[in-house]
Amino acid sequence: MHTASDSGGRHLRWPTRGISFGGDYNPEQWPEEVWQRDVELMREACVDFATVGVFSWARLQPTPDTWDFGWLDRVLDLLHDGGVRVDLATATASPPPWLTTAHPEVRPVDERGYRYEIGSRQTWSPSSPIYRDRSLVLVEKMATRYGGHPALALWHVSNELGCHNSRCYSPDSARAFRRWLQRRYGDLTELNRAWGTTFWSQHYSDWNEVVPPAASTTFGNPTHLLDWRRFCSDALLDQYLAEREVLRRITPDIPVTTNFMVGMGSPQSLAGDMNYAQWAPEQDLVSTDHYLVGPATGDGATHHRLSFSADLTRGIAGSRPWLLMEHSTSAVNWQPVNRAKTPGEMLRNSLAHVARGADGIAFFQFRASDAGAEKFHSALVPHAGTDSARWREVVQLGAVLRRLEPVAGSRVEAPVGVLFDWESQWACEQDGHPSRLMQPMAIAERAHHAFSGVTCDVIPADADLSRYADLSRYAVVVVPAVYLCSDEDAARIEAAARAGAQVLVTAFSGIADRDDHIRLGGYPGAFRDLLGVRTEEFFPLGADETVALDDGTAARIWTEYLTVSEDVEVLARHTEGHLQGVPALTRRPVGDGAAWYLATVPDTQSWTRIAEAICAAAGLDLHAGQHADVEIVRRRGENGSWLFVLNHTTEKVTVEVSGTDLVTERVVDGPLTLEPGSCAVIREDSADTGARTRKADA
Repeated sequence: MHTASDSGGRHLRWPTRGISFGGDYNPEQWPEEVWQRDVELMREACVDFATVGVFSWARLQPTPDTWDFGWLDRVLDLLHDGGVRVDLATATASPPPWLTTAHPEVRPVDERGYRYEIGSRQTWSPSSPIYRDRSLVLVEKMATRYGGHPALALWHVSNELGCHNSRCYSPDSARAFRRWLQRRYGDLTELNRAWGTTFWSQHYSDWNEVVPPAASTTFGNPTHLLDWRRFCSDALLDQYLAEREVLRRITPDIPVTTNFMVGMGSPQSLAGDMNYAQWAPEQDLVSTDHYLVGPATGDGATHHRLSFSADLTRGIAGSRPWLLMEHSTSAVNWQPVNRAKTPGEMLRNSLAHVARGADGIAFFQFRASDAGAEKFHSALVPHAGTDSARWREVVQLGAVLRRLEPVAGSRVEAPVGVLFDWESQWACEQDGHPSRLMQPMAIAERAHHAFSGVTCDVIPADADLSRYADLSRYAVVVVPAVYLCSDEDAARIEAAARAGAQVLVTAFSGIADRDDHIRLGGYPGAFRDLLGVRTEEFFPLGADETVALDDGTAARIWTEYLTVSEDVEVLARHTEGHLQGVPALTRRPVGDGAAWYLATVPDTQSWTRIAEAICAAAGLDLHAGQHADVEIVRRRGENGSWLFVLNHTTEKVTVEVSGTDLVTERVVDGPLTLEPGSCAVIREDSADTGARTRKADA
């Protein structure tokens, strides 16, 4: 087994040998006579990893004073006998009804003061001391009873922390928020400075005057709102850390994780409410859930979003292997229309995650439920049973992942770094900005798509989080709408350019400091000197508006009145309107590299053209001739290299490769034709062999 990610200097074993394969297993939903058959099916599909106990608190502790572990004892023994390693949940994800009935103050409160009722999941406040105390009693019981069980390979704290209860406005939360602010600022003088409370007569003279930013008359204080988002993320992280502390005290050699939801967002936030860049260093191995979001539009949006989320997960994991804890074999149950995956799509989605650094592929769940809120969610064993195309695809996937065992522990090659900042996203979701269309995560996804011909790391922008990546290692660094920027952030990015990187800064970057105070003197404040540009005023566009640039670009969403210094090369200008002749794309030599500025949001074709020019300047080949919907990603390790080629198109494509395709077990030396929707993983004969694609009939 290879080692899991290093947390605090600890090197722990990966849960399984090779690429882990399995998913959530919920035997408590089924009669005990089904369990043995389940383990037989796991063997048939090469499943070697199972998450157990996620939502079983009420079963394990049916009343405040009684416990029932016998059924879980038998499940773990059965899985161990079947060769399945267990990711054992602490079972704290949802409190049992007896707890929320006896202590209704545990239940979360929304921004208008409504206290949620039980009947769903995660009906607990992250700041509730009663929930914290009772949950840790359960964790202690679990760790003490199962810490020495031979099936135990990984601890799974709670589940999707903050998926439904990330923002609670209860009295407990208000008290915890004030304590958090006191630790952050020390005194009210500093809080009033950071929050700019001279505006709208908001000066605070007593800590008890400070409350969570619940529903109010109009726009809230921007820094108050930003600190609230920071606090909410930290409150949930504190729950994770409290559970982890118990587990480490009792079972120091068992790695601990909790499943993130990187790139999944929420109805409240495009990037979600947890700053996973700050959470990731606290994990012994980083794990995440990912589900395809949105309709099948045919524009490739779903698989491009998958690759962005996977690259961001790898970025916050410090480029180390990570675990896909959940995705779906087919349809989910929580979208307006829940489409089934087409033949081959499950394999392709799974291998896309492996290509981008996942050393474990797991699903929700093993057997599809026959009751409950997720009964129409797909599973490894569908409602139709094993006499089904879906089960046969599951068996195929298990066999392929078994053949990919040597890939485990290898690293993804990524010469481009795309920065992303959770706090900038949170700030830009507020009211009172020049345009709600300028969302950092959406801009980062567009940039990632443009550079998809070469693999990208997606990494934190905050200089305090620079442990994730030394920017000087990248040939290209992209700074997409990083709105909040400290002096340290800006210095780190400038240093990369001086060291030789081609640095692309996009519009609405470097506008404010980390307190969300505007940098005065002209935009983009933090990057004016680096770029040699100065913007006096923004001129955002409507959702359906475009303006033309003289290089053929159709500019969207955003324009600005930009002036440049003498040493700046203007690459594109506006050709119409009041900004006619004004620069929109510039380049300035900096040290051994260069700093580019993109003062608009181009259409997809123009984004790609800009990326090609930047890659050429960096000496990178943006996979000339590659179809935009054919992924080519290389992982390299001590024992070789593997080229993943995923055809997301409806056409046959031909790939020039040399090696053995581990999907079909065929030797390939030269052109390999991939059918529509198919994929290949080439164990390369030569790591220096390039890959080119073309339509098969070209």
